[in-house]
Amino acid sequence: MDTIPRWTRDPRPGTAEYEVPLPAGLVTEPSALLAAHAKVLAALSGEREAVTGYVTAKGAAPVLRRLAVGPGTWRDLLAQADLAVREAAHEPAGEPPARESGGAPVPFAAVLDPHGHDDGTGRTADTEATEATEATANAVLHVSVAGHALRLRYRTDVLDADAAARIAGYHLTALGLLTADPDAAHDRHGLLGEDELRFQLDALAGPHRALPDRRVHELFEERVAAHPDAVAAVQGDEEWTYGELNARANRIGRALLARGLRPEGVVAVVMERDLDWMAGVLAVLKAGGVYLPVEPHFPAGRIERTLRRAGCELVLTESGSTATLDAADTGARVLHVEEVYAEDHSDGDLHVAVGADQLAYIYFTSGSTGEPKGAMCEHAGFVNHVLAKIDDLGVGEGQVVAQTAPQCFDISLWQLVSSLLVGGRTLLVAQDVILDVPRFVDTIADGGVNVLQVVPSYLEAVLAELEQRPRALPDLHCVSVTGEAVKKELVQRWFAAEPGIRLANAYGLTETSDDTNHEVMDRVPDEDRVPLGRPVANVRVYVVDEHLAPVPLGAPGEIVFSGVCVGRGYVNDPERTKAAFGQDPHRPGERLYRSGDHGRWLPDGKLEFLGRRDSQVKIRGFRIEIGEIENALLRVDGVRDGAVVVAGGTRLVAFCAGSEPLDPEAVLERLAVSLPAYMVPSAVHRRESLPLTANGKIDRKTLTALAEDLDLAGSGAADSDGEHAPDTPGERRLAAAWAQVLGIPQDRIGRLDHFFDRGGTSLAAVKLAVALDRAITLKDVARHPVLADLAGLLDTPAREAS
Repeated sequence: MDTIPRWTRDPRPGTAEYEVPLPAGLVTEPSALLAAHAKVLAALSGEREAVTGYVTAKGAAPVLRRLAVGPGTWRDLLAQADLAVREAAHEPAGEPPARESGGAPVPFAAVLDPHGHDDGTGRTADTEATEATEATANAVLHVSVAGHALRLRYRTDVLDADAAARIAGYHLTALGLLTADPDAAHDRHGLLGEDELRFQLDALAGPHRALPDRRVHELFEERVAAHPDAVAAVQGDEEWTYGELNARANRIGRALLARGLRPEGVVAVVMERDLDWMAGVLAVLKAGGVYLPVEPHFPAGRIERTLRRAGCELVLTESGSTATLDAADTGARVLHVEEVYAEDHSDGDLHVAVGADQLAYIYFTSGSTGEPKGAMCEHAGFVNHVLAKIDDLGVGEGQVVAQTAPQCFDISLWQLVSSLLVGGRTLLVAQDVILDVPRFVDTIADGGVNVLQVVPSYLEAVLAELEQRPRALPDLHCVSVTGEAVKKELVQRWFAAEPGIRLANAYGLTETSDDTNHEVMDRVPDEDRVPLGRPVANVRVYVVDEHLAPVPLGAPGEIVFSGVCVGRGYVNDPERTKAAFGQDPHRPGERLYRSGDHGRWLPDGKLEFLGRRDSQVKIRGFRIEIGEIENALLRVDGVRDGAVVVAGGTRLVAFCAGSEPLDPEAVLERLAVSLPAYMVPSAVHRRESLPLTANGKIDRKTLTALAEDLDLAGSGAADSDGEHAPDTPGERRLAAAWAQVLGIPQDRIGRLDHFFDRGGTSLAAVKLAVALDRAITLKDVARHPVLADLAGLLDTPAREAS
């Protein structure tokens, strides 16, 4: 992160100055100025160490000074600064500046001249041609004292006049706090002025919009009354009208009430993504219950823990979806949808009173302690999010929204219901279609889909298909990407291929009722990173320090949320709720959620994502706590120590240590018993011991490098004598495609390698089929995962043709 964050909407070469009087009574001796300057730089950079150039004498090159700006008092910081000033005074005046390896002087982002030796032009009067001048003149920010004023000279390609004025104000505030109470904790008081604070709290919030006093299912019922015979949902060759969908949902809802469902009673819906699932979700909401999605293929142990943690008493399922459910000891009553349809229930609306502050759903996400955590969201946040999607993505009457996401992925919910609130239709896209990209593209085109949402990694596969075999998508007007950071290169490729279809970068968390920010693009953005956009209506986003105080505009900090979007916490989990949820210190009575994500504001009021500083990652759109996998790994017999890292941005790789040899396949099988498939590592590697850092912690950087060192991956890799190197034309062609899809060097791929052991996934197999121009299928990869075997499908036709 830059020491001085960029803040200008009109960057231009050159420099400018800003000067402000120093109020009487401030301590302005050099050590005080350096302490205040260090505090400002730490706030601007988001780091606990401030690095600055310090000018000791007229004509001298600035010397490098580092100050630790961790927790402590102003007096502590002042003592550090005093020592730094005294040490600088003993360095020879005019000593040549430090140099980089190429010989050029080290450029300072910031320079402090407490004695005012600078003449305002970036030149010292006696040394205009010296290299010392370069280090000073090239600084983004030069701070000096000129008489009784504080003078800032700044580069106009980085900062504008307003930013310079704010930074000058931060210096004055720091000096004022230091003067007033040197024994006060310097990290407990922000540097922002009142105007900037109000701007961040109010002007950067999403626009206010009055929400209807109705819930999602009630808005759906209004559409049913308006056009009961219009098609509401389609799956394959089957379609239901609004009237049919509503009638089925009402019958299921009455069956749930007849079996004792109470307000906010949790109902686990264990069903495939089909039309009955859609009716079941609406039924739970109509009956005043809380929807808890559970995928039928989840391990029995995970299903059991999830339902018991949620206090679930009722399960709605269907024939063919109960294999692992039957093996789980949940203690809940199970209701089959076929059983409901056979019963004599009225199909009229239920008219159960449901408040805006009642729970609507619970989604379980990965937990760092080894236990998943269930995020509880209320109806008001649910309605607000769906309406934001309708407005920002352009979902209107008669429009088709594709439902593609798995049930356990929270985006599945808005995909399911948004069109139903405006008189459109939902197209449920089957999983086998999603795994066959050409079929998926055909389905989107033939189904007249107007709005589509996918994760960026899947959009890459779709784009590769469209680039190879262009197909008109006349109805599609908006594609939303979410779940992973979207790269600018992907946006560039998208608009090169589909310039008329908008791309929306959506950002949010399960705990905040799904997406909170939308960046809807009709061209490639100017920024290096694709922005997250502005907050949606009724959502407030703050970028704060560890004490929840907003950081300076443009500075990095933790992204936190306030407003109607914030959920109630984690179900039956007060400890983790307390750690992540609290009261908004700026708006009494409103909840606040700490995301753990880091970001910063951009000058146009959009949010930029900078990453995470914990062990949480997102892979193929699924939010994964590395700690949960590691806890499961440590429960495997024989594993003494374990760690999981992400290799290549897409593969989970486990390392374990134990006193006895471990069978990697057995370890993976054991992990699959308790973890969903998307959380099971692609490979397990045993070591005598795991590498440690200097402070005794597991060295994850070293393990990540080891995971990406392909000597650890696959015993079939090509060896030095070429015994296992790809041999036939088909093998060489396939190895090249594997290298492209898996992101590994082609010379490290052997003919005996196993696709899925080398980090392949279902999505990677889809990309492989596209890369090979559909010469193979997803089923071919599943049946013949070894390179030599799979290559036989490519070689045989060639041999027959010859």
